Amino acid sequence: MARGRAGVLRAGALVAGSRVTAISAVVLLVGMLPWLSGRSPEYTILRARYADLEVTPANLEAVRAELGLNRGPFMVFADWVGGVLRGDFGTSWISNRPVLPGTLDALGVSLTLMGFAILVATVVATLLCLPTVRAGLRGRRARGAGAIAATLTALPEFLLAAALLIICAVWLRWFPPYGWTGIQYAVLPALALGVPAGGLIGRLLSDAIAGAFAERWVLTWAMAGFPTWRTVAAVLRRALPSVLGQIGLVLIGLTGGAVAVEQIFAIPGLGRATLGAASSQDIPALQAGILALLGVAVVVGGAVGLLRRVLLGPALRLGSLPVPETRVPSRRRDAIVPAGSALLLLLIIGTGLLRDPFTSEHARLAPPSWLLPFGADASGRDLLGRLGHGAVITLGTALVVVLVCVVVGVVVGLFPHASIGPLEVTNAAPPILAGIVVTALWGPSIVGAAIAVALVSWAPLAAHTGALVLEARAQPHIGILPVLGVGRARILLRYIVPTVIGPVFRHAMLRLPGVALTLAALGFLGLGTDQPTPEWGLVLAEGIGYAERAPWVVLAPAGALVLAAVLAVSLAGFGWARPRASRPRTAQRVDAQPVEAQPTRAQQARAS
Repeated sequence: MARGRAGVLRAGALVAGSRVTAISAVVLLVGMLPWLSGRSPEYTILRARYADLEVTPANLEAVRAELGLNRGPFMVFADWVGGVLRGDFGTSWISNRPVLPGTLDALGVSLTLMGFAILVATVVATLLCLPTVRAGLRGRRARGAGAIAATLTALPEFLLAAALLIICAVWLRWFPPYGWTGIQYAVLPALALGVPAGGLIGRLLSDAIAGAFAERWVLTWAMAGFPTWRTVAAVLRRALPSVLGQIGLVLIGLTGGAVAVEQIFAIPGLGRATLGAASSQDIPALQAGILALLGVAVVVGGAVGLLRRVLLGPALRLGSLPVPETRVPSRRRDAIVPAGSALLLLLIIGTGLLRDPFTSEHARLAPPSWLLPFGADASGRDLLGRLGHGAVITLGTALVVVLVCVVVGVVVGLFPHASIGPLEVTNAAPPILAGIVVTALWGPSIVGAAIAVALVSWAPLAAHTGALVLEARAQPHIGILPVLGVGRARILLRYIVPTVIGPVFRHAMLRLPGVALTLAALGFLGLGTDQPTPEWGLVLAEGIGYAERAPWVVLAPAGALVLAAVLAVSLAGFGWARPRASRPRTAQRVDAQPVEAQPTRAQQARAS
């Protein structure tokens, strides 16, 4: 008992130290942004505070002395930390006002918006999981809601926000177009944030529910006559812990990653305020905003970890979690979705590669026709040609980023307690902020944008890996291996890693279109690829302003991204193993259980 308590205390101390170290490192890095970029902020501050003064070396030096910039980043950071410990978060370098009241107001707005978005995501995820639950209750192995969930996940937040703004606010006039003065102003931004989040959560939870229904205890409960509602509740309790980390990261992302939606609807939230502070190099305001985002990440992460332990209960401590069933091979008709998506995508790319993506030889915003199947953009360029030539840049770079994130996520996730701090902090930092830091170091480029996206995209995969590792270690056949003399390295590489690779890789493929769109968003903001590169997301961002007049300029790149998402997810979820002869369910053997986990009676006697 004492040993168990000591282990819990050590794990808690490791988690706390991980969080404190990660938060301190990020806040220090943000504070060093003016020195890293090589652009001192005194010119911006002089123009904002003292517009009537001329820009002279003497005036610039006076501003530097006033702010203490000549003392270096570490002394400035130390002074700021000392003020935070006293409850003083500093004064804005731009407005010369305390930053704490404005940060708290923006945080309240973002938390309110997050609450409404959570309601939308819950409804969407529930609708996606209902077919899986129904199939499980009927004794059939559900194939999941891959295509639907992938389509919802692939919808870019800013594109969905722009579409909702045009349709529901401008055309139908059901809701106000922008602002934040009543509950009616939260409907459209909550839909824009909640629908993609619900699609991601629904796909992950649907897979987990299907795996829980395939475990043998469900059949035992059915034969014992347990009520349906109790079986469903037990399946949800078994399935939720493996995806709770992902749900927590999605909730954190709703607060820190809503910059585009807040910009479109003019919402005074924390993400928008943080981006504005980063652009103007208002370091005190930026540090306060980042600290607030990280505080939300820590609170949500702690709540998710506590809820996960409550759901697993004694099974986690006693190492008695049931062994999951092996993956069911796909049928031939399951190849229809990936094959159809691949053919359409190859047709678009192949046809587009034969066209000129750069020459403005057509009418501005020309509609689709036999000559221009997808129409022309605002510069008169062929959209089909731009999509075909941009596929290599968009999908190729996104695929490389996703594969790097898989490797990093699996390696980091194998140490779940030590990685909690960097994981939560990384997910709370918007990709735009990472793009600003990377651009300050290396300048704008597609490589820099890929590095920035990779820096903040491995966290969900690491969280998923960590949850699967903890559950794998709590299974009986894993717990008995050290008694049988199996080393820790062999346990990790032979029995734990193979069980997490498949689910994590499928999760990574689900994020492929989101990574591609994030790369495009950075390019649109001047932090990545630039004109006239025919990158898909950049083409999409260029056409948003013309969505009302010429909807084809956004439908073409959005449709290509959705096709890529459906193809990636359906291929990742496709079972390539040959189907075995069917056997009665009661006689089915769990292949994932290792041979070493079946000791002889003599070995059991020695172990006891």
